[in-house]
Amino acid sequence: MQILVLGGNGYVGSHICKEALRQGFSVSSLSRSGRSSLHDSWVDDVTWHQGDLLSPDSLKPALEGITSVISCVGGFGSNSQMVRINGTANINAVKAAAEQGVKRFVYISAADFGVINNLIRGYFEGKRATEAEILDKFGNRGSVLRPGFIHGTRQVGSIKLPLSLIGAPLEMVLKLLPKEVTKIPVIGPLLIPPVNVKSVAATAVKAAVDPEFASGVIDVYRILQHGH
Repeated sequence: MQILVLGGNGYVGSHICKEALRQGFSVSSLSRSGRSSLHDSWVDDVTWHQGDLLSPDSLKPALEGITSVISCVGGFGSNSQMVRINGTANINAVKAAAEQGVKRFVYISAADFGVINNLIRGYFEGKRATEAEILDKFGNRGSVLRPGFIHGTRQVGSIKLPLSLIGAPLEMVLKLLPKEVTKIPVIGPLLIPPVNVKSVAATAVKAAVDPEFASGVIDVYRILQHGH
């Protein structure tokens, strides 16, 4: 089982690489900056590729021999930039992976935040376009994870940001509320429980390697359930 993590040197991607290695899988990563700048021991166990998903040819060498792809590629900017990063770049990866015969494709998307979606329209437009492409090209071999706020320890340069100081207590409280509260207009999406980055990583790896794992859209509540 060989897993390629797109954006494996980012916050979520690095945790996915670590989790896949912990489970004994062969792991490689492709990103624009190549090798992770972290100095942790696991970094040496990953094969790092440098490439740009907006230039699909740069992806082909990294896809050789790959069984599953997990994409964590995403970002913010102007509406058109967000459509390109979250949509076009990932859609290129989905098409290339399908052509190469990759068995499973997992995508780290985002929960629906209602009114907030309009403020960053290009972000969600891109995400949803990628989701549609995965379900079209991979069908029941494709999984889309839709977490809300992802908490954990985030490394920014030499500084470690303890996002769980806020996220963990909120997760504890909000996951006790019935799921239906998130459907309340305007305030509902703000009640979506945060989820630990390790839960996202565990669920993503499970979706990438387990043919019995449910395909399609995996919401926050199922990430919380699978990630422990």
